[in-house]
Amino acid sequence: MTERPWDLQVAVDCDDPHELATWWAEALSWEVEPQDAEFIQSMVDQGFAQESEVRTFRGKRVWAAGAAVIHPDGHQPRLLFQRVPEGRTVKNRVHWDLRRPHGSPTSEDVERLVTMGAQRIGEGQQGPHSWVVLADPEGNEFCV
Repeated sequence: MTERPWDLQVAVDCDDPHELATWWAEALSWEVEPQDAEFIQSMVDQGFAQESEVRTFRGKRVWAAGAAVIHPDGHQPRLLFQRVPEGRTVKNRVHWDLRRPHGSPTSEDVERLVTMGAQRIGEGQQGPHSWVVLADPEGNEFCV
């Protein structure tokens, strides 16, 4: 029997999952996965969830604990941003490398991300390859 391959979801611990998911959706030109406000309210009404588990974000009822970002064609891993009580205290052990499908990211790409709220951390180079290290609004490092 051949096992089916796994799907991959990347989970990111953060302070404000909805703000960070919105930031990353814009940065990647992906989409924030919609949440069903009617379903969420029905879970509260039926006692399966508490009001403290729900919040209003940009006028919509959402689960407070998390928000996801998905690629428009569905062929990339789902990015789940989940709220955790503690802040980040050490360097990321895993980070993302943003690449263009055809060609290298440009200085305009980097500046767009910085204008959106990314912080420039440093630069690297190995042979002919170079990159810029950035941090998102909550300090998660990534390379472009």
